[in-house]
Amino acid sequence: MKPFSTETIRRSLRVESDLAGGRLDRVLAQLLPEFSRGRLQQWIEAGQVLVDDRPCRVRDKVWGGESIRIEAELAVVDEHRPQAIALDLVYEDEHLLVIDKPAGLVVHPAAGNPDGTLLNALLHHAPELATLPRAGIVHRLDKDTTGLMVVARTLQAHCALVEQLQRRIVHREYRALVLGTLVAGGRVEAPIGRHPTQRVKMAVVGNGREAITHYRVLESYPGHTLLAVELETGRTHQIRVHMTHIHHPLVGDTTYGARPRPPRGCHPELAAALQSFPRQALHAIRLGLIHPATGAEMQWEVPMAPDLDALLELFRREVADGADRA
Repeated sequence: MKPFSTETIRRSLRVESDLAGGRLDRVLAQLLPEFSRGRLQQWIEAGQVLVDDRPCRVRDKVWGGESIRIEAELAVVDEHRPQAIALDLVYEDEHLLVIDKPAGLVVHPAAGNPDGTLLNALLHHAPELATLPRAGIVHRLDKDTTGLMVVARTLQAHCALVEQLQRRIVHREYRALVLGTLVAGGRVEAPIGRHPTQRVKMAVVGNGREAITHYRVLESYPGHTLLAVELETGRTHQIRVHMTHIHHPLVGDTTYGARPRPPRGCHPELAAALQSFPRQALHAIRLGLIHPATGAEMQWEVPMAPDLDALLELFRREVADGADRA
């Protein structure tokens, strides 16, 4: 038998109007992404989820404005094995871990990646994380997105960080290299949901969840722009979907239709680098939050990922060479 421990999970939530008409289990899965839908359904059926102080059924709908209270026992089974995978730790104390994630590292185990993930690495580095939902992971980066992630080390820190994310007070800033020339920053407000026909993708859809992205121009290159991007919400693939939506997809993001477009007449080294860049050009460069134990405002910044930094240097060289020729 696999060992397990139990923790009492307490949450108080309010259903926002953008979730009106949804089934209770599906709404909870969106509000509490750190728990599986199956687990949430078990809690509902066991009467451990109260809507306006009344027990409900899994299929009951909510209409916005309801108060949801959860008090449930979480049995955490040791189902994922610790693995000695190197972690680039930016910060560590008894409450938090902050990690600079490399490209190619999957965050959660899944059917196509049962191990070799960040979760497996965390369990090796800090075995106590086995008692926390998803080993303390409260948000995620895509497999090929690099940069900063925070991980909770205690249940109290986990609850506090999830609440900060829900209240949109966690500051997340990215660097994104996109196709096309933008002359000014802007704001994208467009709801995101599952793509209607391609289930592995997300898309801007009318019945999607609210999603807001802010961006500003940092550097302009021939046919490309380097952006600073900040998330107000945190939907799956949000930056990738929103940049594609405004017709400026990320360099290397073949999932969302970006094909290499070397500038006409550019240096062959730049053309080759663009043709072979293996991932979406997206890096989580800065992270800010309120420390869950001390209440102090904390912020971290990491250097640009080496592969993206090398590509940007080729673009800067191209700009400098063009100025010399002018």
